[in-house]
Amino acid sequence: MSVTVLGIESSCDDTSAAVIRDGVLLSNVIASQDVHAEYGGVVPELASRAHQQNIVPVVDTALKRAGIDKHDLSAIAFTRGPGLLGSLHVGTSFAKGLSLGLRVPIVDVNHLHGHVLSHFIRREENDVVPEYPFLCLLVSGGNSQLILVRNYNDMEILGRTIDDAAGEAFDKCAKVMGLPYPGGPHIDRLAAEGDASKFKFAKPHIPGLDYSFSGLKTSFLYTLRDNVKLDPDFIEKNLADLAASLQHTIIDILMDKLDKAVKQTGVRTVAIGGGVSANSGVRDAVAAYCQRRGLTAFIPPRLFTTDNAAMVAIAGYYKYIDRIFCCYDQVPYARVGV
Repeated sequence: MSVTVLGIESSCDDTSAAVIRDGVLLSNVIASQDVHAEYGGVVPELASRAHQQNIVPVVDTALKRAGIDKHDLSAIAFTRGPGLLGSLHVGTSFAKGLSLGLRVPIVDVNHLHGHVLSHFIRREENDVVPEYPFLCLLVSGGNSQLILVRNYNDMEILGRTIDDAAGEAFDKCAKVMGLPYPGGPHIDRLAAEGDASKFKFAKPHIPGLDYSFSGLKTSFLYTLRDNVKLDPDFIEKNLADLAASLQHTIIDILMDKLDKAVKQTGVRTVAIGGGVSANSGVRDAVAAYCQRRGLTAFIPPRLFTTDNAAMVAIAGYYKYIDRIFCCYDQVPYARVGV
């Protein structure tokens, strides 16, 4: 008998619903919130209000695009955390209510697990997915982690950021440069036109496999401050070169730890996930590294790098197969490791 799972994602500022049947994606609908751009970042209260407005039409659209009726669902998977509590409550409450109404089980999903398992989303029956174990570089706005993945429910964090994440470094530096929010995509676009060797920024010396990006951010800000004092138009004149140099430095930091983790674990498969894995430089660097080392690389389609319900649905699908369900008294959580 087929297993059909509805996934619901509402951890931040995107409301998303997706339907997966027997591991194959039938639909994936995302409603983004443009209101946050004028504030230079996500406003939690505005995000939760938008989720309340969007969740019913988004779920309805996902079911229609999948060509199924709500009574065909085997289970409902939802992001329980980490994320913004107000936003998570909207998705959690909706999932519980729909579950009770349809009398099907609910499955709670760790948002970070979803990013890691995005590589198992199949759009065709014969799509290739990673073999266990593999190493995943998870890079997003709030997380930078190196994870050894032994199974869908057996993941070990080998290293993580001790301060800012890579995505935060991109966005915060972009804001100082006068770029719109979110700044990461603008940095990526400008970097393609700039000289990555033009500016040198500090790199951290953190032992082991942990990351740090606060020193890089400070070095970047000092460079701007010192040069703007001499030339008020410095940023405008050097925008592309600053973006290229910043992106190059962040990628170097990420790749240095990734290389150490590969050597330490001996894995032959490397995957990336999270919002920053949409960055062209990161994608190219990982692909080139794996080619040099004779490793298998899994680089997700950009659609599955940002917050989306397809990754929630596939994570929920595997938990459903193992009959790992969620109790109705479980509440969302804002922070947790992978």
